[in-house]
Amino acid sequence: MHRGEITAYATSMRATLPEPEIVTRKGRPVSVIIPIKDYEELLERVEDAYDAASLKRARRKPLHYRPLEDYLAERKRK
Repeated sequence: MHRGEITAYATSMRATLPEPEIVTRKGRPVSVIIPIKDYEELLERVEDAYDAASLKRARRKPLHYRPLEDYLAERKRK
């Protein structure tokens, strides 16, 4: 694809893709209406970022191990 074709393709894609709609109250933006596919992708990215941050925090904590016998004895007491 040549540069002109890419530009034409991008322009046609922009024309067919819905733009986010900004909802305002008293002249101030309060929410955005976006296509559901975009919303789902945003949610997935947020979840991925949360998972990565949780993993990073978990890796900072020292690991504590105990013998299996101690764990089983504790379970018996409960």
